[in-house]
Formats: sequence, C-alpha cells, structure tokens
Amino acid sequence: MRALNPVYTALPTTIFEHMSGLARALGAINLGQGFPDAPPSPVLSAAVARAMAERSQHYPPMAGIPELRDAVAGYYRRSQGLELVREHVVVTSGATEAIAAAVLAVVSPGDEVLLFQPAYDAYAPLVRRVGGVPVFVALHPPHWNYERAAIEAAITPRTRAMIINDPLNPTGTALDPMQRSLLAELAVRHDLVAICDEVWETVRFDGQRHRSLLAEPGMAERTVKIGSAGKIFGATGWKVGWMVAAPEMAGVLAKAHQFLTFTTPPMLQWAMAEGLADDGLIADQVAAWAQTRAVLDQGLAAHGFAVLPGVATWFSCIDLAASGIARDDRVVAERLVREAGIASIPLSALWEGADAPRHILRLCHCKPGAMLEAAIDRMARWRDGAL
Repeated sequence: MRALNPVYTALPTTIFEHMSGLARALGAINLGQGFPDAPPSPVLSAAVARAMAERSQHYPPMAGIPELRDAVAGYYRRSQGLELVREHVVVTSGATEAIAAAVLAVVSPGDEVLLFQPAYDAYAPLVRRVGGVPVFVALHPPHWNYERAAIEAAITPRTRAMIINDPLNPTGTALDPMQRSLLAELAVRHDLVAICDEVWETVRFDGQRHRSLLAEPGMAERTVKIGSAGKIFGATGWKVGWMVAAPEMAGVLAKAHQFLTFTTPPMLQWAMAEGLADDGLIADQVAAWAQTRAVLDQGLAAHGFAVLPGVATWFSCIDLAASGIARDDRVVAERLVREAGIASIPLSALWEGADAPRHILRLCHCKPGAMLEAAIDRMARWRDGAL
C-alpha cells in the first residue's frame, strides 16, 4: 500500500484528545479539554427542535443563512460597537474551520505568519499545510504581554500575517488598550493581515466589554475576526462559528470555506440566530461560569495552589513550582490523570521550541461545583502524598 501523507503521519495526536482519551479510559475528572458538562440552554435546544420541525433541513446558503449572518452583525453592533452588515459575515462549522479558511485565503507558500506562544495547537499546522512558515514570538508569564521589541525582531519582508488570540487560551488574559494599539500599529506599518481568534470575547469576568482589533484605526480592511457560538453559549458540539471581515475580503474567505465544510446545519444556525438576539441569555450564561470559576480559583488558593492572574475563558492556570510541585508540567499532567484521576493540560504542549515554560498547568472551570471541589481535593492529596 502506498504510504500516507507524511505531514500527517508525523503529527502527534492533539494534547486535548490525548488527555480526554485518558480521562475516558481511566474514569478521571476531565478538567483538560474545554467544554461544559451541562447541556446548552433549553431555550437553544427548543429552538433547534422547532427549526427541525418547521424549517428546511437541506443545504443552506454557503455563506450561512441570512438570519444568522444578520444576527452576528447585530450582536456585534450592540455589544462591541462594530458597524457590520450581513455581507461582513461568513458562517463556518466551528471556529477551527474558520481559522483554516482564513489561513487558506491569506497565506501563500513562503509567507511568514507571526504566532504568539502559548498558542492554540491548530495554528502552526494549518500555516505549514499551505506552505507558510510559522514564526513564533514568546509571551512571558505571569502577565503574557505583547512586547514591541520581540514582535519587531520577528517581522521580515516575508511576513504576511499575524494570528492573535484574544482573550488568550490557555492563559485567560486579554489585550489592554496599549497592546491592542501596538498590534494594530505594527500591522498597518508592515501591511500585515490580522487573523483574530476572538472566540472567548464574551467569556470575560472583569466587567470589561471586549474590543476587537477590527475596530482599531487602519484595521477594518486587514482583519479577519473569528467568533464561536459554541463558546458564547457553551454548545461546543454544535460547531457553529463565523468569520467577519470587510465584504471584499469576506468574499475571498467564503471561497476558501466552500471547499472545506461548505455549509453548517441550518437547524443549528437558526437556533444560534435566536440566541444571539437574546442578550440576557448570554449574560446569564457568563454569570453561571463566573460562579464555577470562583469555586475552582478560590478552592485552589485555599489549598495552597498558586493561581495565575486571568480575566477570561473557561480556564485557570496554576504555577506548579509556586504550588509546591517541583516537576515538569507534562509529567505532572500524566501522573495526575493516572494517579489522582484528574485530567489537565500542560501549558508547554501549546508551545513549540525549547524555551517553553514547564511549570504551568491549565484547568477547566466550566464544570459542576461538586466536581471541581472533588478535583481540588484529589489534587491537594496527590501533591501532599496522600494518594
């Protein structure tokens, strides 16, 4: 038999699937892969059922049903002050597909793309698959700030784009106005496209309204803003996402998208259109996650774990060394799941190169309070040698 593509043969299984697989096999509490255990709001489930009964279940328009494209534009007008219309929006089957379409549309062979580490592990493989060259810029704990000197040193005449994740997974940090202005200034000066993975834009716990790089001066025509209904509503398995860009750019993005998934189930699109029109539903969901986040963060701190500062996402990070665990994060993650029944994500798995921090562990907090309390107790007993 002819060998399969070596690009994929050599790739490891993603750390998220690896840790979730161990959690399933070992019956562990899964605080690794990010998803709520609870189902989405009954309001959304009812909307899907109603759409299945009353609306089409056949191919929707490739760019998304008009109702959802209008709802995305309307939601961003209300929540972020962005002046958008339907023509700015292309619906995708999840945000990872949106990232893939954006990379396909923007990056040509030989182009360099700035990636900021730690980074979602899909970015670099997607850039490489189109013949691009990932160029990594390190962010440093505990604040993970974007530093002008480091970014400028990484830019060359071949640099075509940058991928920005804001708020940032896995750290839970968000761009402040100065950092956002810096990234926009550099993008304009060097004629770069910004692919902005903003899936955590609503999952913030600092009371601040998310502001997109798309809104910065000079960025409207050079930004692809990516969003996720799965993150907004805790419906990760529904796989509904979107790209937002200037209409001319959106048309090119749609051409890349048409040869990936082409369309997304229309029943889910209609339900998400209803959800995005309900600001109270979104606020209630974030408030519920704020409560479980407090359970995890406060419980960890009470047991002597050093929780790093963060304001967003479903994740909290702990400094292992400062928590009394002087071991490599990958070793700790493997031992925790096997010996204590807790799945987590080592931050170094979201980093390429030898300079990765190896003392930080990511834990998911959008879980039932009792589950989080049990996990904290197991972690503390394992650290203290009681397991």
